Amino acid sequence: MLLGVALVAGVTAAAIGALVLDDALEVTGLRDPGPITTYGLSFLRAAGEIAAMVAIGHFLFAAFLVPPQTGGVLDVDGYRAVRVGAVACAVWAMCAALLVALTVSDVSGVPLTELTPLDVWSAADLVETTAAWRTTSILAGVVAVASLTVLRWSWTPFLLVGGLVTLVPVAVTGHSSTGGSHDIATNSLLIHLIAGSLWAGGLLALLVHALRGGSYTDVAARRFSGLALGCFAAMAVSGLLNAAVRIDVSNLWDSTYGLLIVAKVAALVGLGVIGWRHRRSSIRALQLDPTSRRPLLRLALGEAALFGIAVGVAVGLGRTPPPPTPSEPSPAEVALGFDLPEAPTIAGMFTEWRFDLIFGTAAVVMACIYLAGVYRLARRGDPWSKRRTTSWLIGCVTMLFATSSGLGMYMAAMYSMHAIVQLLLTIVVPALLVQGAPVTLALTALRAAEPGAAPGPREWVQGALDSPLTRLLTQPWTALAILAVGVYGLCIAGVFDIATSEHAAHMATIGYFLFSGTLLFAVVSGVQPAPRLMPQGCRVALTLLALSQFVFAGIAVASMQGVLGEAFYRSLKLNWHTNLLSDQRLGGVIVSTSGALAMLTVIVILTVQRIGPLKRDNGVAPTTKA
Repeated sequence: MLLGVALVAGVTAAAIGALVLDDALEVTGLRDPGPITTYGLSFLRAAGEIAAMVAIGHFLFAAFLVPPQTGGVLDVDGYRAVRVGAVACAVWAMCAALLVALTVSDVSGVPLTELTPLDVWSAADLVETTAAWRTTSILAGVVAVASLTVLRWSWTPFLLVGGLVTLVPVAVTGHSSTGGSHDIATNSLLIHLIAGSLWAGGLLALLVHALRGGSYTDVAARRFSGLALGCFAAMAVSGLLNAAVRIDVSNLWDSTYGLLIVAKVAALVGLGVIGWRHRRSSIRALQLDPTSRRPLLRLALGEAALFGIAVGVAVGLGRTPPPPTPSEPSPAEVALGFDLPEAPTIAGMFTEWRFDLIFGTAAVVMACIYLAGVYRLARRGDPWSKRRTTSWLIGCVTMLFATSSGLGMYMAAMYSMHAIVQLLLTIVVPALLVQGAPVTLALTALRAAEPGAAPGPREWVQGALDSPLTRLLTQPWTALAILAVGVYGLCIAGVFDIATSEHAAHMATIGYFLFSGTLLFAVVSGVQPAPRLMPQGCRVALTLLALSQFVFAGIAVASMQGVLGEAFYRSLKLNWHTNLLSDQRLGGVIVSTSGALAMLTVIVILTVQRIGPLKRDNGVAPTTKA
């Protein structure tokens, strides 16, 4: 069955690739590389992506759709799913490796039979797409090998994350990574691929499980139904955004690219209808009788075939040149995805907005999930601190502002703005979010599974807290070291150059800021449940030591004679931003001053906390204002 879906996807993609070959050669000016490359490139990419979806879906299945044994060891269904995921990941790695050679043939116009392994190896570093396929092959191979050793449930979420990571290298190359609005195009494509892989992969895993009569089919189907609904919404929104920045509505019916988009939309609508039927019939049938698998199998087989066609169309779309843009983008638009014609102003920081699809969406979703948890507690009559709710919401708003406002836009083009955003995302936002106590809220709002029932979200959260990785990360010196790597790493010219010039590295940098800061404040705050609780004096000392790193790093940057990221900043050709060294020194001063102020704030708070008890001990009541 899985081979059939891959075959449908591969044949569809190969047929579309052959149909659009002449248009692609006309736009690129390359020679025809021959039928092996023309058909093989599209077929292998589609088949490989199906293999990636199978791997991701089976890792998802083992991690969250079926329960492990009582001691945390995978039961037979989870074990089978992990092994199928390992084989699928190995197939994905082999397809990606073959696509390196086929891509070299495609971009050079040389038939595959005329290329030697040495030719392929030497050319792989010269083309962004071939390098991406090589990286994908390595990552998929690592995940495949790692999955062979997994026997416990606690490691399966990491296999799922590893499978999703294999999608990233190729996603940040191609049509979406170039030209105007490529930031929106790339981010929307990442969301689209991840949501589609979870949906399609989870469906295929559920279908295989039902076909072999596995246990807990009713539980797995119910859990997957909710996930599929969220993935459908994410795919719909991200797909429309990605198409909107690539083609005008007026060209939708007048170009091959537009017709393929229409075909993708039709496939998505069809998948949505089938998903609705699942919720109305197959899920309900399983709830009434856990052995009633026929409605599920009937709908899922048709859905799997439609997914194969959709993947083939998507791969064919990637081989099709989009309609030409009416005007040439500016250097800033090419590099950033948007133009910055004027110098930043204080008002512009609040009035200019470009929504960040990754972190802006994360901020909104985090706020909604938190409020849903508070609402659930309120319905049960359980109180929850308004102060913690306010802290969490302010943290989410600050995160949204730092990444999606004018501040987030100018961050990509100016070191001083980059420094401000780094401070907000590493200190301010994490401190506010940790004070919201989201883990405590989750453990309080989520109901525990019934005795003998499959573990649910509350057990997953508790399992994550008790895991060896969490114990390692919450070691004080580990948290401090992770923060210091982020603070001092960007003082290295080569590291900063990559973090600013590559979109994927830029997004990873923002994620690292949030992770390192949140980890540190979770360790020192004592608010969240943790494997260990540090004495207050140690927490204060660690906080001051961590904040002092910003002071030292800021002084180091302000003292530099060279400009970090100079080549990239010059390539933007912003006529209002020419004194790069002065801006960098300003950024260094901002970092060092802010670090010092944060340390002073901690000291003042501690002093006030100590004075209060001393006054009461001396019989002096603290004064209050009316």
